[in-house]
Amino acid sequence: MSLTICNVHFTQQPERIVWFSSPLAKLLKLGGRKSVNVKLGNDVVPATVRTIKRKGNHMYMSAGLRRSVRVPKTGNVYLANDEGEEIQLGPLIGVLTDSGSRSSAAPFGERTGFVRKLLQLGQKKAYMFAFTPRDINWHQEKINGWFLDGGGGWTRRIVPLPDVIYNRLPNRRAETGSTITSLRERFVRKNIPFFNWSFFNKSDVYKLLDNDPEALVHLPESVNSPTPEKIKELLEKHQFLYYKPSAGSLGAGIYRLTYHPRRGYFIRYRRSGGNVLLRFSTFGGLMKMLRARHGGNLSQYVVQQGIRLIEIDNCPIDFRFHMHKDGRNEWVVAGIGAKKAGRGSVTTHIKNGGSLMTPEQALTRTFGARSDEVLREAKAVAIKLSEAIERNYSHQLGELGLDIGIDRDGEVFMFEANAKPGRSIFKHPALKDQGKASLDYILEHCLYLSKFRRRDES
Repeated sequence: MSLTICNVHFTQQPERIVWFSSPLAKLLKLGGRKSVNVKLGNDVVPATVRTIKRKGNHMYMSAGLRRSVRVPKTGNVYLANDEGEEIQLGPLIGVLTDSGSRSSAAPFGERTGFVRKLLQLGQKKAYMFAFTPRDINWHQEKINGWFLDGGGGWTRRIVPLPDVIYNRLPNRRAETGSTITSLRERFVRKNIPFFNWSFFNKSDVYKLLDNDPEALVHLPESVNSPTPEKIKELLEKHQFLYYKPSAGSLGAGIYRLTYHPRRGYFIRYRRSGGNVLLRFSTFGGLMKMLRARHGGNLSQYVVQQGIRLIEIDNCPIDFRFHMHKDGRNEWVVAGIGAKKAGRGSVTTHIKNGGSLMTPEQALTRTFGARSDEVLREAKAVAIKLSEAIERNYSHQLGELGLDIGIDRDGEVFMFEANAKPGRSIFKHPALKDQGKASLDYILEHCLYLSKFRRRDES
């Protein structure tokens, strides 16, 4: 299959006709052909072939053909050809999200800026659009998608089902229920690559990696839905634990439990914007407090071994590794943010008083001359963990957020993996280039999955 970039133009003829410039017709081996099938997404339409004398790779589509195959706009796009039988324009890439608002200026609410940047990046290589579940017409197999117009505004275009879908439904509530489950499965049945499948629960990841020896060496001991007896056993074994909701995010509902043989049991958590520290003389008192706060429903929690993380100013540091599959279908580290906990905080989340710095800044202050070596090892472990999650997961992954800790000996641990990570680390001025690289990787992986990228292309 040949693959080239061509410039698509529109004409006014009502018939289904496609004109190719002479160099493009020769490249596509169309000499002597009177007709060809033109494909976009899952639509295929036959068209009459004509050739015009013009330098460069140009393709002109009649109005009749454009209406039939629903090509959304002019400009540069890839053209794939299989021995002259069929030419495919694209790729047609859909970004699945939720509306968030009805504003035509910001159709995806607070996510509009991110979607806009992604579509702007894709404009020179693909037909890239965003859509919500409500925009799909399954009967006609069409989507009323949101495209960027020439001035950077938004316009609607009806297009066929796409070649690949990047799932950015923004929260657990938006993707729960039978409707979204059915939507995902319908795309897969049509052989349309769909990544990422859904949010992870914390317990999902531990179960996935439970029998993977390569990953287990980098996981703190974790128990899903632990009994009080198990919590007590782990506290006495590790001295401190994190107790967190399986489906939580942004640090909500997390407790740090500590045991001192002579001083008793301590619990630290966040309440009403402040940090709370309580002491109990008995383990029973600690459990009574937890049950009182949660109505006795503690089954949806995970308890995890605490790790003595590196610290700056007596405040623990952990790291968010933003991982992507690239255009070669390999895992790469797109960006790393080092998060310093606020004083007295349970977590390093910025909204809980934490602060963001580059990994180089954090590691140089803690490991000095060894910092480069420690960072290289952490990147290697992050790639190894991403590969382990992927090989144990039953759906397609293309992006992960790994919460990584490094202890005082330089050992690397993973606390959590997020299937659809937030992008807050890229707000740091020193990480803006990494944020741009992250968008590049999304596009390149979409090209790979849609087969509009040669496997040997870097």
